[in-house]
Amino acid sequence: MTRRILFITGTRADFGKLEPLAVAARDAGFAVAFFVTGMHLMERYGRTKLEVARFPGAEMFEFQNQREGDPQDLILAKTVVGFSDFLTEHRPDLAVVHGDRIEALACALVCATNYVRSAHIEGGEVSGTIDEIFRHCNSKLATHHFVSSEDAARRVMSLGEPAESIHVIGSPELDFHSQASGVSIDEVKAHYAIPFTEYGIVTFHPVTSESATMGSQAEALFGTLAASGKPFVVIAPNNDPGSEAIFRVLETLPTDRFRILPSMRFAHFSELMKNAACMVGNSSAGVREAPFLGLPSLDIGTRQTNRGSAPSIATATAFDRDAILSFVATEWGRPHDSHTAFGEGRAADRFVEVLKDPAFWERGLQKQFSDLG
Repeated sequence: MTRRILFITGTRADFGKLEPLAVAARDAGFAVAFFVTGMHLMERYGRTKLEVARFPGAEMFEFQNQREGDPQDLILAKTVVGFSDFLTEHRPDLAVVHGDRIEALACALVCATNYVRSAHIEGGEVSGTIDEIFRHCNSKLATHHFVSSEDAARRVMSLGEPAESIHVIGSPELDFHSQASGVSIDEVKAHYAIPFTEYGIVTFHPVTSESATMGSQAEALFGTLAASGKPFVVIAPNNDPGSEAIFRVLETLPTDRFRILPSMRFAHFSELMKNAACMVGNSSAGVREAPFLGLPSLDIGTRQTNRGSAPSIATATAFDRDAILSFVATEWGRPHDSHTAFGEGRAADRFVEVLKDPAFWERGLQKQFSDLG
């Protein structure tokens, strides 16, 4: 019997992390499918469902779970209803959710209430915002855990999850970055009309607990970057509350030094990072992928608080003009040694090794709290 694995994806970011796992699972003989929802289906964010559709050898199911401006609780409710209906007709042997997004929380909840085996990717990490709460909720709902580090494994255990359900595999996106992207930087620049010889990358997402100040934070950050005189490729923010204020700031930026993109194919983004002079913002890429690639990064604000540390990472608030200008002046184009705290680029191999073990599938679905010590 061929086991069926369903990967749930709502954003361009989580698909980049799930894709290497799905490739490895498919190549190992599992039947792979994607439940595609969230930002993937929204025009403003590049309709990135098209990237999922390019994945060969997998079924794809779409569900529109939100309209522009929907609050997170409504998105949660819509996704619960939609995914529950989906499970009535399509019951996978394993559902795989990632991280801390609202779609992952909804699907993990539906799996738990229907006793469908589920795996949570990259649990046990901290960030200090409501996203962290969602991430820990996903860990409590899931039956299996594939984490990026020993620190993350210990945190999942502290939530009462048994050690035998936790597997340290590293961060899956590093698998992609550790290999050739398959495109040249010249091809990337031509495809996305990037005119700069050298460039930094900026990704500044809203922080849901700070939605009222995201506009002023964005004004301060991008105003300082404009004052630096350097050119930047800006990846548009996600659709969390506060994104509208950031978009309004992006619309005012000078086009001769800021190239704004709604999204990028993951292979192209990987090549863009490998050739960048620095990275600025509050994306997890700045504290995970950038250190792995030796790319200097400036983490802005609270979104990634305590998520990771490396010699190549600096921190500042969006209002700290001197710190931001100093970082750009001193770190622009300065290479660092690769930092491997989140893995060495072998997550997919380790993921499949676990799935091939009969004990994985024999583990019961009735969860019990496992006390430490």
